[in-house]
Amino acid sequence: MTTKFPILDTISDPADLRRLPRERLHALATELREFIVESVSTTGGHFSSNLGTVELTIALHYAFNTPHDRIVWDVGHQTYGHKILTGRRAGMSRLRQKGGIAGFPRREESQYDTFGTAHSSTSISAALGMAIAARLQGIRRHAIAVIGDGAMSAGMAFEAMNNAGRENVLVILNDNDMSISESIGALNNYLAKLMSGRFYATTKKTAEKILSATPTFKEIAKRVEEHAKGMITPSTMFEEFGFNYTGPIDGHNVDVLIDTLHNIQQLEGPQFLHIVTRKGHGYKLAEEDPINYHGPSKFDPKIGIVKPAPQPGAKPKPTYTQIFGDWLCDMAAADPRLVGITPAMREGSGLVKFSQKFPERYFDTAIAEQHAVTFAGGLAADGLKPVLAIYSTFLQRGYDQLIHDVALQNLPVVFALDRGGLVGADGPTHHGAFDLSFLRCIPNMTVMAPANENECRQMLTTGFHLNGPSAIRYPRGSGPGVAIDPALTTLPVGKGVVVREIRGFEASMKKARVAFLAFGAMVQPAVDAADELNATVANMRFVKPIDADLIAHLAATHDYLVTVEENALMGGAGSAVAETLSAQGVSLPILHLGLPDHFVEHGDPAVLLADCGLNKDGIVASVRQWLARQSAQAQPRQMAS
Repeated sequence: MTTKFPILDTISDPADLRRLPRERLHALATELREFIVESVSTTGGHFSSNLGTVELTIALHYAFNTPHDRIVWDVGHQTYGHKILTGRRAGMSRLRQKGGIAGFPRREESQYDTFGTAHSSTSISAALGMAIAARLQGIRRHAIAVIGDGAMSAGMAFEAMNNAGRENVLVILNDNDMSISESIGALNNYLAKLMSGRFYATTKKTAEKILSATPTFKEIAKRVEEHAKGMITPSTMFEEFGFNYTGPIDGHNVDVLIDTLHNIQQLEGPQFLHIVTRKGHGYKLAEEDPINYHGPSKFDPKIGIVKPAPQPGAKPKPTYTQIFGDWLCDMAAADPRLVGITPAMREGSGLVKFSQKFPERYFDTAIAEQHAVTFAGGLAADGLKPVLAIYSTFLQRGYDQLIHDVALQNLPVVFALDRGGLVGADGPTHHGAFDLSFLRCIPNMTVMAPANENECRQMLTTGFHLNGPSAIRYPRGSGPGVAIDPALTTLPVGKGVVVREIRGFEASMKKARVAFLAFGAMVQPAVDAADELNATVANMRFVKPIDADLIAHLAATHDYLVTVEENALMGGAGSAVAETLSAQGVSLPILHLGLPDHFVEHGDPAVLLADCGLNKDGIVASVRQWLARQSAQAQPRQMAS
């Protein structure tokens, strides 16, 4: 029987791969790349980065005895080939779907996933830890970190290299001149330009011409050239950290990769291998447009990504990211002090238009969240008004800087937090599940959560006009469809608003009167639930400062309070309500609804919210069950009295 993937079909784990003769690996690379194209086109996922690491993946598992030898993949955008070759090929049909395999390495998923990764620049630290663990336990094994050139822009990578000492760790730099957006910064320019520099090329060519007639001297000169090259090529920097530098070599030549890896295995001490690859390699459309093909949804491999045609007469709802991008441009036009900052997420955070209209006021700090936060603080300290657009999950990486360098000095930095709440297929490493908790405990912070599109614009304006740090936390995707006022208006700080009253309030005195205190994206499902339960709903708007007067009013006029937030319950917005009631000396039954005390898995966001009880039906069910328990507990107390 013929099969489309005759070689790939024979591989269930890397041991099968290592039994293949070398001459069949080129064909395997073709099959693996074709399978990735077919697979991702039907599920969506990270695409161009995975096509660029096909040969490297094959070479690593062929040259090393995995899983005994440890491979740590940085970020995880480049590990689909790794998953396919390590027994998870069938699982690719449910990649990043609920109950399916993750889009990133996870230790609980496979013994070949030696370290969970999804945030950038952690691989060298983890691999170094594994190398030292092996040495201390008397185990002979290799520890390999595979890191992209974009990830090398983060300080953590250099902190790890500085700590490597003489440990047997191999760092492989996958140099494709890209991260998600174009790579930014001096390091990227250094790697890209030195080897193609006119001085080096001219000197080399002239020396070869002069010495070509004298082979003996030519060989001597070659050695001198190699020594001199180390003074002006990337090897200089990495060798200063104590690494033995090899490269750059072609990352798409599997034979060269395997031979080089075999040679490096014989060396002692920290090794650095520099390979050059092309993002999207082997699929022309992704090669030409690696940014749009970084993480596409489903597409036809024969046609590529096609934007859906707009429905006749229907105006698509803008996403919160688009609302932020439009606001940023409008605010920048109104106030020349505004500067926009992103840590390597220009497209994802909605800064493309701003970067084009205001290039002198646009700053991409590369994958360096800590630097981005303190950089914003420095701008604010000297009179500018920085707006840092950053995913909720990535702000966690700059938390110390947020406290020490911005909040402690009460500097007016606006944190535009995209992807607040559950984000979907990227899963627990990318859910914005903790920001309300870790922000509201910081002095001087103002924390807002918009319930709709217009509030998002108003809150961004409000934060911009404050004299201290502020965070506006909005979800991924679109809002409920509220019309946007183009004016740059502000909101009263620390004030919420009642958006739904109990129908027939006076006539309901004998019934349980419930008030929802909802935050951000949870306002709409709370309203939907309140329609069925006949309850009051307050759009709290501010998590900090919280509206203590509104809380007191609702507590005085209702029998039960329910807080609803798309954030971890512990220390979140609901906790702020409870703390306020306690400070007011008010004792009232209160139900807190939010994200549970475990990491929520990947999957469709609507399904995940339902699983957490944060859709209309889940809220209604939770409130009814809770009210029934309250009633059952009250009856014995009444009988006793």
